Amino acid sequence: MPITLVIIAITCVVSFMAFNNGKLMNDLILWPPAITRHREYHRLVTYGVVHADFGHLLFNMFTLFFFGRAVEGFFTDRLGTFGFVLFYIGGLVVSILPTYLKNRDNPHYRSLGASGAVSAVLFTYVLFSPWSRIIVLVVPMPAIVYAVLYTAYSIYMDRRGHDNVNHSAHLWGAAYGVLFTVLVEPRVLPYFLGALSHPG
Repeated sequence: MPITLVIIAITCVVSFMAFNNGKLMNDLILWPPAITRHREYHRLVTYGVVHADFGHLLFNMFTLFFFGRAVEGFFTDRLGTFGFVLFYIGGLVVSILPTYLKNRDNPHYRSLGASGAVSAVLFTYVLFSPWSRIIVLVVPMPAIVYAVLYTAYSIYMDRRGHDNVNHSAHLWGAAYGVLFTVLVEPRVLPYFLGALSHPG
């Protein structure tokens, strides 16, 4: 079974359990003081298997389903059977670290959801196929155009800071996805630049 489907299955099961189990949600969510004071470092990963609601879960897992399967083989070929798991968990940790460091003494802050790691997967896909057509809210567009719009929107919303979405994690996840992929296979960067210069 593809690792992507295993990750989706685990995330869906745990998220559905946490929807109706406040204790489980509180044990897994990113709550910075639990890490700072009690060294519950598992929260840097487990926050990614719980979600705020069904819509939040559906959007992340739908995106992971399509793009995770497209890039999973790349990491498996170069890093072994669990290469994609390593990449995905790294995306969860790296994308949330700046948020954790900023809020490490804030008892009122909480964060959850796999968006940072999913952003890493999505931007890796963009490196491989920048001009492929993807559907965004029923609107078809090239992957590279979506990546630019997504980045600009995330930067704008992160600076505004008026909603409950961790846009910083989206940005750091995207940056991690690009950097990790290029470090694993440096030839990806010239390939991407070459593909970028030849639309269609």
